[in-house]
Amino acid sequence: MHSVGHRANSLLTSAVTILAFTCMFASFSDTFNRPNPTVDIKVVSFDGLTKSKDGDDGVSMTLKVEANLQSLFTWNTKQVFAFIAAEYETPQNSINQISVWDLIVESKDDAVIQTTFRNKYPIFDQGSNLRGREFNLTLHWHVMPKTGMMFTGLIIIPGHRFPDKYT
Repeated sequence: MHSVGHRANSLLTSAVTILAFTCMFASFSDTFNRPNPTVDIKVVSFDGLTKSKDGDDGVSMTLKVEANLQSLFTWNTKQVFAFIAAEYETPQNSINQISVWDLIVESKDDAVIQTTFRNKYPIFDQGSNLRGREFNLTLHWHVMPKTGMMFTGLIIIPGHRFPDKYT
């Protein structure tokens, strides 16, 4: 007969093998999910365009966001990190991204977002590059699974312009 140690080793090896295959299946099953989140971001108002004593531009704005991120959730999703960035080009940099809002969504029920807010983080640019500049508002998301690889995505809402005059 087999010893207790041999039986424990056999049992542990079987349990770890089953757990590994379960994790691989969970990760693999996410490859078939084709999420189609929807988002609408509108600039309600610009609450000010200022110039600091160092010459840097700063903007404050109020945004209205309506988003449905429920399709990002599967049985393997732990949480979704979503954030909105203002993106624009300057002569010095081909892309500038400034995060204006973020949210951690922990359940599918909380993934329908309807909110109006003032930018959560200040928008500053080193130099006088914001005045009258066109920009995009982009919703980025990072899906964090319980097991497997994290995936990301984004939706770009183009056609916005910073104010032309300082307040």
